[in-house]
Amino acid sequence: MFDGEYLNGERNGKGKKYDYNDQLIFDGEYLNGARNGIGKEYDNNGQIYEFEYLNDKIYFGEGKKYNDNGKFIFEGEYLNGKM
Repeated sequence: MFDGEYLNGERNGKGKKYDYNDQLIFDGEYLNGARNGIGKEYDNNGQIYEFEYLNDKIYFGEGKKYNDNGKFIFEGEYLNGKM
């Protein structure tokens, strides 16, 4: 399920994506239907990963990880989707 902004039938702007159990799995920005810009991924354990996306892929910049209480636990650099 997706809750967010659309333009010409595609995801554009801010949006949230949920799994089949209505759990938030992505919160971030979209451009022409793909994740672009800053976004956060949420895993089943409640941990949060923050990345910069380009064309629906983790692309570059700092990646951050937070525990289920929102406490910062890791930071690293990404380039072309690899740490």
